[in-house]
Amino acid sequence: MGKTAIVLGATGLTGGNLLQALLKDRSYSRIVLFSRSTCGIKHAKITEYLIDLFELDNYKTLFLADVVFCCIGTTKSKTPNKAIYHNIDYGIPLAAANLCLKNNIETFICISALGADAKSKVFYNRTKGEMEAVVLSLKIKNTYMLQPSLIVGGRNEFRLGEYLGKILMRLLSPLFIGKLNKYKPIESETIVSAMLWLAEHTYELERIPSEKIKEIAIKYDRNRT
Repeated sequence: MGKTAIVLGATGLTGGNLLQALLKDRSYSRIVLFSRSTCGIKHAKITEYLIDLFELDNYKTLFLADVVFCCIGTTKSKTPNKAIYHNIDYGIPLAAANLCLKNNIETFICISALGADAKSKVFYNRTKGEMEAVVLSLKIKNTYMLQPSLIVGGRNEFRLGEYLGKILMRLLSPLFIGKLNKYKPIESETIVSAMLWLAEHTYELERIPSEKIKEIAIKYDRNRT
């Protein structure tokens, strides 16, 4: 019997790529999705619950797995209301982590962001930093906060600001050397490889910056060849 993975955010860029990777991974026999909209994929491995993620606490009996991957996140343009933004980027990951604690799920892997800092004056960075701090305080055995820089990859939706930002970052990327290396854009598939490696191994850092994500992904991809 293979392992069970819970994925939150499977309809997003990285969550969608993670779902595809899990479908191909023979070590996982069941993938449980909690989402407000369907991923649109019918597969024997997938069990999908379409719910209000703000009420995730109500689904404790269904929240059972070996590992939880949290790929939840929004943007200022999609969610200009700061209260709702906070409920998404802070509230949903915390609710998922609390369910891990209640149901003895020992591995929780969450996408945060480069620059996450609970003391930051920037709302986005502060929200991510506060989320990291409170989730890590729960002391789930294997908790990892991935802090990617600008995530690149093919999205189903077009975001003008993100598109222009990607072009600029790609042009400037050769200049990001030394301490600036962490600011280089990172492929969604790279994050997925790192998440899958972390689900199988322990790592010395709980907060994992973008350049370390790339190093971990190399380990995963090397093991597959």
